[in-house]
Amino acid sequence: MKPRNETPAAGADEHGQSLALAAGSDCAVAAARQVADLGGNAVDAAIAAVLAATTEPGVTALGGGAYLTIWPQDGLPVTIDGNVEMPGRDGIPPEPDLDSVHMEYGGGITTLVGNASIGTPGAIAACGRARDRFGKLPWKTLLQPAIDSARSGFPLSMACWSYLQYSAKPIFSRSEEGRRALLTPTGEIKAAGTRIRLPELADSLEIIAREGPGSLYTGSLGRRIASDIIESGGILSATDLARYQVMERKPVTVELNGWQIAGNPPPAAGGTSLAAMLLLLESNVASDADRRSILVDVQRQVIQLREQMAGLVDPGPAAFAYLEKTARGISAPNTVHVSAVDRSGLACAVTWSAGYGSGLMPGGAGIWMNNCLGETELNRRGILSDPPGTRVPSNMAPTIARNENGSVLTIGSPGAERITTALLYTLYYVIFESLPLAEAIEKPRAHVEKSAAGLAIACEPGATHDDTKLPLRRFDRPDMFFGGVTAAARLADGSLIAAADPRRTGATLVC
Repeated sequence: MKPRNETPAAGADEHGQSLALAAGSDCAVAAARQVADLGGNAVDAAIAAVLAATTEPGVTALGGGAYLTIWPQDGLPVTIDGNVEMPGRDGIPPEPDLDSVHMEYGGGITTLVGNASIGTPGAIAACGRARDRFGKLPWKTLLQPAIDSARSGFPLSMACWSYLQYSAKPIFSRSEEGRRALLTPTGEIKAAGTRIRLPELADSLEIIAREGPGSLYTGSLGRRIASDIIESGGILSATDLARYQVMERKPVTVELNGWQIAGNPPPAAGGTSLAAMLLLLESNVASDADRRSILVDVQRQVIQLREQMAGLVDPGPAAFAYLEKTARGISAPNTVHVSAVDRSGLACAVTWSAGYGSGLMPGGAGIWMNNCLGETELNRRGILSDPPGTRVPSNMAPTIARNENGSVLTIGSPGAERITTALLYTLYYVIFESLPLAEAIEKPRAHVEKSAAGLAIACEPGATHDDTKLPLRRFDRPDMFFGGVTAAARLADGSLIAAADPRRTGATLVC
């Protein structure tokens, strides 16, 4: 295998390559390789990889939400929406279990955790739908690598370990199983590389493999989890799980410089905002302005556009139409992503998030649950701001781009509000500067962020001018705060490549 941040299949003709995939860990890539060796396609491999990745504590969790954007070579793109939704169909407890936690991660984050922060998870259901529509291998086969990993153990990755420095004690030690898995007998975080075993999770995964995704929604596993949450001051009930529905949506699409780009549509905010930024780029790249200034300014303009719209964080179709129209007229945490493309041109981008994590494993199931209701930067109107069944806001933006020359790129990133920033920079350098994929991912980034004092710029060295009008929050080196892009591509000549962001631990596969 080539260096971990990029893997081309050099020297192999297109008939000798079947799959290119990039993910956040060796564990995820090993799962994809196992599935590819059994004849799985890009969707099979992506599902197996992301399921294996969800066993990694602190990075994401099985009890979260996901979006999968899938684009067959000779078909139309689709986004499968398995995001977390608002629970509460059986009422709200008089004393919800909810705590505010502050972490110094990324310069300081306050989030809400506890049983009442848990929304209805949809990721497993979405993966099941994707497998049924586009996969080749049995559902049980796709889960087997994750089962084996949880049962026999996997090394605690550096990305997990880094986040756990902030979150292990206030969040992930809230359950006995979590403390046993992550902390030493003296209460210290286990060292990076330590083998983590999650036997209760392996048991639950075996149930899901045997009974299908529905076991988490209408089966005994789901009922056990929901009962524990309700008894412990939570909101998620068995009724909420049973009534969860996966949605298939038409992606947001834009055309730029010979590329057609398909991303996560409303009600998610991530793909909408990314599309608006790319449209702004298109109208500015022909100018003589410095590219660093343009990349910062399009972020600023889209933030201001979103602030002008009712709802702000959850724009619907009308809001995107407004963004698109306005953009064309202006002159100028806790998430994993897997990108996969196969020899046939089938492309799959899947982003999975559990928020910052609730820290809880209800019902003895070994499944860490999300805290998506407690992500205050997204749920600005309150923890139960919308009726039960409403999708919670999301910045996830799994994206696929096809070029008129026949090449296809699948891309995404973790990173909360920095997801769209990471993708904006990478896509700019690929689409407008024609840089190689790995080089485009490594380019320095800046992120326009909101604070009590107004807008400011968080920036890596070389990403912005010192004379910018906005205050600067400088990082002294490239940092995982700015996302962790993973991307895979089939080039115009049929060859396959994959690249992973050096800002985070990541791995690639071309086989």
